[in-house]
Amino acid sequence: MNRQVQIFTTWALCVLTLVSGCKPTQPFFLSEDGNLFGKGDLSHYMDVATQIEYPDVNEPSLDEVCSARPPLTLSNAEDYEFMDVTLQEVTRITLANSKVIRQLGGRISDAGSNIANTTPITLTGNGVAVATSYDPALAESGNGTSTGSQYSGTGVEAALAEFDAKLDSSINWGYVDRPQNFGGGIIGSIFANEFRQDTGKGTLGITKTTASGGTLEFRNNTIYDLNNNGSRAQPSDWLTNFEAAFTQPLLQGAGTQYNRIAGPFSFQQSSSGFANQIDGVVIARIRHDITLTTFEQGIRDLMRDVEDAYWELYFTYRDLEARKIGRDSALETWRRIKSLGRVGAQGGEASNEAQARSQYFLFRSQAEAAQTNLFRVENRLRYMMGLAVSDGRLFRPIDEPTTAQVRFDWTTIHCEALARRSELRSQRWEVKKRELELIASRNHLLPRLDAVGRYRWLGAGDDLINSSGTGAPPFLDGSNAFEVLTTGNYQEWELGVQLSMPIGFRRAMVGVRHHQLLLARERSVLEDMELEVSHQLGDAVRDIDLNYATTQTHFNRRVAAIDEVDAVRTLFEVGNTTLDQLLDAQRRRSEADSAYYRSLVDYNRAIMRAHHRKGSLLEYNGVYLAEGPWPGKAYFDALRRARQRDASTYLDYGFTRPNVISRGPYGQITHQSVPITEIPTPVGEETPLENPADDQSAPAREEVIPTPDETDSTPPTTATSVHNNGLAALPAVEDNAFGTFGAMPANYQQQPLTGPAQAEPLVVPRYLPQAVAPLPEPSSAPNPYRTGQVDGNLESAVNDSDNPPALNPLRHPEPLRQAPLNWIREQPPSTANEAQANRTTAETSANSASR
Repeated sequence: MNRQVQIFTTWALCVLTLVSGCKPTQPFFLSEDGNLFGKGDLSHYMDVATQIEYPDVNEPSLDEVCSARPPLTLSNAEDYEFMDVTLQEVTRITLANSKVIRQLGGRISDAGSNIANTTPITLTGNGVAVATSYDPALAESGNGTSTGSQYSGTGVEAALAEFDAKLDSSINWGYVDRPQNFGGGIIGSIFANEFRQDTGKGTLGITKTTASGGTLEFRNNTIYDLNNNGSRAQPSDWLTNFEAAFTQPLLQGAGTQYNRIAGPFSFQQSSSGFANQIDGVVIARIRHDITLTTFEQGIRDLMRDVEDAYWELYFTYRDLEARKIGRDSALETWRRIKSLGRVGAQGGEASNEAQARSQYFLFRSQAEAAQTNLFRVENRLRYMMGLAVSDGRLFRPIDEPTTAQVRFDWTTIHCEALARRSELRSQRWEVKKRELELIASRNHLLPRLDAVGRYRWLGAGDDLINSSGTGAPPFLDGSNAFEVLTTGNYQEWELGVQLSMPIGFRRAMVGVRHHQLLLARERSVLEDMELEVSHQLGDAVRDIDLNYATTQTHFNRRVAAIDEVDAVRTLFEVGNTTLDQLLDAQRRRSEADSAYYRSLVDYNRAIMRAHHRKGSLLEYNGVYLAEGPWPGKAYFDALRRARQRDASTYLDYGFTRPNVISRGPYGQITHQSVPITEIPTPVGEETPLENPADDQSAPAREEVIPTPDETDSTPPTTATSVHNNGLAALPAVEDNAFGTFGAMPANYQQQPLTGPAQAEPLVVPRYLPQAVAPLPEPSSAPNPYRTGQVDGNLESAVNDSDNPPALNPLRHPEPLRQAPLNWIREQPPSTANEAQANRTTAETSANSASR
């Protein structure tokens, strides 16, 4: 019967298996929500493991972001009001809004492209690597933990914490209840068969790591024991001791130099094979210095981009003006030819009218592109200043670019660049860091040999402490441990050495070789970096001379183009020339205007980049880097500590002083501050001394470095040039660390020129505008071909040949013949000798005092 049941069950299971197949099915749960064949509430079920989510962060946005207005375009070109700004004001606003150091990378203008290619993407592209004002503090406050940040290393305070005294304490209580296998008789009376014990142990100690790598320790140990063994004089007793111990490395890990470079390294770590990371106080300090240098580079590049954007904005105003003048001239010509065509006069032919109309729309498209480019460049300046994309104001530079000639003494600025470039200073810190790491790694070639010692005072008694001493010996009734300890009858000591060394020093040898290669690499990088800086400075000096010469050339080209337009227009009016010559002359005049201001702006940018290349750009812009204010409590505590040290007894620890790794604070200001009242009034009759060494009345120059409180943040408007021999020379715009600026006097007589004008240098303040017409506005009156004078549709403007569009006047038109340069129109030289004589210029060398 059982066999039949088994067979039936087997066949039933096989049939059910075949019927159901291999498809898996969900189980059935009696308590599941829903009907018998339905599913319950599965809202908690997640059918995906990964999805894009939004972080729960409520960080308020800047007002410049929330209140930004629509950007200025051609369609709303009248929706603004002008705000005149100086370069000094732009610099001040930029520094005030630069917790994050924004960069443009030298990409200011789109160079005529109809698509913006210079939109800032530095932060959105790689916001992690951007420099901020928090970076030096982050490097200083690093505690050695890994936070995924480039500043998560060990800071100076964290490295010093390795030498802090450490207090440790512990108290433990325990109870033991266990049977013991002891027989009767004498053994049974000494050791209890059922052992019961109450124990307590407490320890309190302080440990200090010394600068030489040793360890000092002072500790108290107290032990309580209560048990039922029959051999004890008292059922309970107290044992206490005070002990002083030391360990001092003698070979590996010994010395203040090693421990300040690599940090303390214990005997247990060395014997266990751990590698010291070489991240001590000195390395942490160098890392902080490198971060400071990187921060200085960021501020320097920020000032470079700000000044680039400022002068580029100046150029866009001038370029827009030139395009509008060309457009208006072309419109005037178109109207004149159209008038001639209406009366059937000569010159009013349809071909001439179409040619003039084409020229007009060409200039009109150039003016539209120039106005859009102005809005773009102004927006780049706004970005660098940390302002909104648009706020109803349009910035307009009021500082005029300098037209004075600047010449640097190559030997002086070359030495200055090698001493002041922050990249070289940062690389020198890297070299010093590798040198110190090599010193520490060589120490690992020594065996680990430590001297150890310990001295202990003991006491024992029935009680731990009793205020009324009995003088009883240990373990008698009434005895206490502390009273016995103070008698000094029980003392212990130990003294010895411990040694650990790997056979072969394989890891130590490869470590030394590795740091030797690191040092060789950093030195090679420093050498080639100096070579690169030298080439960069050479290009900067070359660019200054080139742009000064091209500025003069384009000025004369501009004057010639104006004369050509006047002459060709006169000839065209009397019918002695063709229309295409007049149109070409107008086009060349527009191009000459734009080229002149382009070269003038590039000349000023070349001066700025020369200071950038030689490391004096921050000083050139009057920017000084200093530590921010501490809380008032910090100053109070520092003063108290200083007064405490002053009142204490001085102990000379000169034998533990580390080697020199720094030459002291870096002087950010290299020139002597001269009050304005002490500057002599410049006179045109002054000339340099033929032999300045013969003048014994002029005192030698003393370099005075002002403190941050005494330093005026306003850039000097004028100063006195000083030569290497310390004698005062002609008044110049800036100190000789910046070069000597020379300009043409207003009463200079006209003569043929082929190079820079020959004149004595005059004072031309850098931050004060010269007598030049103000910058025009990009658009003031309603745009005629957008407001009904001409339909906004280009085709209707072309077809409406009977009504040419009206002029779009400027608010502040500039007379073309009013030039900011006091240069003389260049005339062709009569002879070769005269041409050679005209190329000779009066050169005033600008030598800067070395640091």
